[in-house]
Amino acid sequence: MAGNDDAHGIRIGDVHGSAFSFGGSNNTNTVHHHAEGERDRAPSAAELLEGVRELRAALVRLPRSAERAQLDAELDEAAGELEEAEEIRPGLPARLRGALERWAPLVETLSAATALGGLLASLGG
Repeated sequence: MAGNDDAHGIRIGDVHGSAFSFGGSNNTNTVHHHAEGERDRAPSAAELLEGVRELRAALVRLPRSAERAQLDAELDEAAGELEEAEEIRPGLPARLRGALERWAPLVETLSAATALGGLLASLGG
């Protein structure tokens, strides 16, 4: 299944408050991101790296496919950029958002994808 099918794609926009949700195929995942005093704080590179790693770990539970391998390679590249970074490099959130949108049919039922989407949404842009 191609990840560019607009009929199955998702778009990540602005999220205000504390919830982010997406789903398809009668599945919806919602993750709440709010700790007292941290509601307006953007995630750090370490937090984004944790989200990328959690999604990579969740991917292993999916059947092997070319799509899964491609998404894993994109996430591996992003993790490599984040591992030693003190700040999130410009362009990385947009690339990760694009990957989640492209591979939405693959990851739509994974709560780790929802969590990563929530982190990316809190970065804006």
